[in-house]
Amino acid sequence: MKNKYLPYLIGFIFLVILAAEMIGFQSLQFGSFKVSILPLVFAVFIAMIFAIPALRKGIIAKIYHKDNVDFAAKNLLFIMLPLMAYYGATVAPQIREILSVGWVFLLQEVGNLGTIFFGLPVALLLGLRREAIGSTLGLSREGELAYITEKYTLESPEGRGVLSMYLIGTLFGSIFFSLFAPFLLNFGFDVRALGMAAGMGSASMMTAASSAVAAIHPEHEEIILAYASASQLLTSFLGTYTMVFLAIPLQRFLYNLLTKGDNYDHGK
Repeated sequence: MKNKYLPYLIGFIFLVILAAEMIGFQSLQFGSFKVSILPLVFAVFIAMIFAIPALRKGIIAKIYHKDNVDFAAKNLLFIMLPLMAYYGATVAPQIREILSVGWVFLLQEVGNLGTIFFGLPVALLLGLRREAIGSTLGLSREGELAYITEKYTLESPEGRGVLSMYLIGTLFGSIFFSLFAPFLLNFGFDVRALGMAAGMGSASMMTAASSAVAAIHPEHEEIILAYASASQLLTSFLGTYTMVFLAIPLQRFLYNLLTKGDNYDHGK
């Protein structure tokens, strides 16, 4: 069936992009620390403001109609493909330098376990139980969402946990990382390290983080984007194996250790 509300969404997108580009790249100074804000952040923020239910009246209600929301969700991957092709093309010119530190890219995969070491105890302290299994498995992106859905269904506590974090990451992930990545520059982190760290398994978050760092150091833009792209590709490839063979057993062990009495069996 034809979506009669789609023109409203397309027009709104152009207006949001125009407003964000007019605001442009902004920097905020907090004492000795400097935080850079990309137009992407303003675009996401504007779209989120108008998405508040109280404001969904008249033409705004047509823009955020369920048909448009479903269309955006289904086609997000296709919208990101040209961007991924561009990032893939940035890897080739820097391939020799990337291969020279290849072992570091493998080592950074261990970072995917950080959500379990740090996030799981906090989630349990906040009162979550089985929901903590879904909400602390990686960044709760497509791979984790697919695993939890297949294993437990989205109606389960684990499913509610992963879906909640997926939605939060979609709404706020790009904003957070576009601010946090350049903030780390104030502590002396190498731009290559931050570029590598940007490849965390989420295309939007990687774009926000790497672009924010590249905007501050345009002279290193190519190498930052190349490291981010290579890291993203590696994370996408190895992420599933890291999740299945390392993250899930570790998560089960820590859950049983910390809850003591609420024995968790991943086989259920």
